[in-house]
Amino acid sequence: MGNSNKDDDGADTNARNSASPDRCSFSEGDRVLAYHGPLIYEAKIQKVDSRKKEWRFFVHYLGWNKNWDEWVPMDRLLKYTEENVKKQQALMKNQSLDKTAKSGRSALIKPKSSNDTKADKEDLKNHGGRGKKRRSESGVEEKDTGSTEKLVKIQFPSTLKKQLVDDWEYVTQLGKLVKLPRSPNVDEILKKYLDYRLKKDSTIAESVGEILKGLRGYFDKALPAMLLYKKERQQYNETVADNVSPSTIYGAEHLLRLFVKLPELLAYVNMEEEASKRLQQKLLDFLKYLQKNQSAFFLSTYDGSKSTEETDEDQND
Repeated sequence: MGNSNKDDDGADTNARNSASPDRCSFSEGDRVLAYHGPLIYEAKIQKVDSRKKEWRFFVHYLGWNKNWDEWVPMDRLLKYTEENVKKQQALMKNQSLDKTAKSGRSALIKPKSSNDTKADKEDLKNHGGRGKKRRSESGVEEKDTGSTEKLVKIQFPSTLKKQLVDDWEYVTQLGKLVKLPRSPNVDEILKKYLDYRLKKDSTIAESVGEILKGLRGYFDKALPAMLLYKKERQQYNETVADNVSPSTIYGAEHLLRLFVKLPELLAYVNMEEEASKRLQQKLLDFLKYLQKNQSAFFLSTYDGSKSTEETDEDQND
């Protein structure tokens, strides 16, 4: 799913907080729209519970693996109405990656080594639409989207899903930021993974190398456009110069966010089913490598200093 951010990046908090905690506006079985990260997804309420006068709802995001099912408070739910669907689509549109992301695309989906079949050859000329966030998986019909069967689906190990939630909480709730530059940075992590794979099977060096090259290209283009929370943008402007690649500055925390966005980015590409399956397997293998090295690659806590916006407020108190 998306980087979990309930209030940043344009979310309408007034609409989300209008419901009274003493009155339940939703019921089991309801089709709803649920905030997850800065975006909204179609979901179904499976359970309803009330504790300490606060309602909570166990939701299943339609089109997503049940591993993403979760309990959410009422302020993250919206009625499934035409107006709210338009809001969902507007948020998706605003979060779409700038077309400059195309430069990283060719390397990621480039035909693999001679050991792979011809099914790996992708037609880069047929982009099939603009590729919006969870565009077909959200359950909302959008005319410019391709077949859901062709979307690359990425399964996250459970500990990395928790890492994403913690990441969101540090930045958006506690006002803490990842201290930059990170070590190891994204470039170094990708190189470490390539060395790891070469030791296990040197025959796949070319195909893995092309995928990692593509990931780096995607990361550098996607980071300023769709991988940052609002509170991180000033830090980015102060840290990353025009001629500096974000992959040499940022680390595993932001690299993991890229994997949340990859299904959206790869939706630009008309990919054969077999090629898509192989790519999914290789991306999952990389995620398992991140999980295996989670303590070494990820920060256990973020910088104690508040984000710029909150620091200014504190100084005025």
